Amino acid sequence: MNLNLVNRWLPMSFFISLLLSFNIQAQSSVWRVTKGDHSLYIAGTIHVLSDADYPLPEEFTQAYALSDKLVLETDMKSLESAAFQQQMFTKLSYPQGQSLRQKLSPEIYAALQAFCESRQLSMAMINRFRPSMLSIILTMHELKRLNFAGSGVDKYFAIKAEADKKSLGQLETATAQLDYIASMGLGQEDEFVRYILEDMKTLPQFMLEMKAAWRDGNIAAMQRLGIAEMKIGFPKLYTTLLVERNNNWLPQIKQFITNDEIELVMVGALHLAGEDGILLKLKQAGFDVSPL
Repeated sequence: MNLNLVNRWLPMSFFISLLLSFNIQAQSSVWRVTKGDHSLYIAGTIHVLSDADYPLPEEFTQAYALSDKLVLETDMKSLESAAFQQQMFTKLSYPQGQSLRQKLSPEIYAALQAFCESRQLSMAMINRFRPSMLSIILTMHELKRLNFAGSGVDKYFAIKAEADKKSLGQLETATAQLDYIASMGLGQEDEFVRYILEDMKTLPQFMLEMKAAWRDGNIAAMQRLGIAEMKIGFPKLYTTLLVERNNNWLPQIKQFITNDEIELVMVGALHLAGEDGILLKLKQAGFDVSPL
């Protein structure tokens, strides 16, 4: 399982005034960030795509060709290693004697059971996992059923960079990413599982609209689709998965701009949007940000 799918759970709308003050009228999901003679490229990605989504927009290929180094959220090989898969399984499972059923009201558990039975998913398996793992399992299952579960942008370019012997970097370790994911839904199990089940109903339309917004670099649409509801309904989760990680990445990104290499930084598209997004924070810090 690709843990980067968690970025799928960062959908929703910030203040329009902040968007207007940003003044980026983009038709691109790749931006050039400059200060003086130094620059880098930063691209918003979708972590899971279908074959029909390729070829990618030309600006991705252009930025890749112009860059010396590719920097992803984390090391893709580490995510796929057997050791990490075991670590993920352990961290996102309940200890012996506990189960998801114990954390949910009878009403929500019955709704979850009905959905899982409709998808031929074993409740014996589901009961072992924390809400964070449940969200990954259900989302991946639905995406596969809808033929959306192909390789995403970051995976595509990670493979390409390795083949091209281009330097690779990361913004956080796989273990750090797992720690963020493990917090999903804790203390709000009923609300979170209800949200997941409602989200499954709209997933096909969401994917179509989100991919269209991503291809166009439509920041306003990405906020509306991916950030507002999360911010209101799950503010702690929003802070943990978006705000804290953005703030941790910003010093690294600023440092990249000062060196002699040209980096292409790729992060989930929703990390770029909104008042807490990387693009606005770079602009506020005095960097020039323009769509490629």
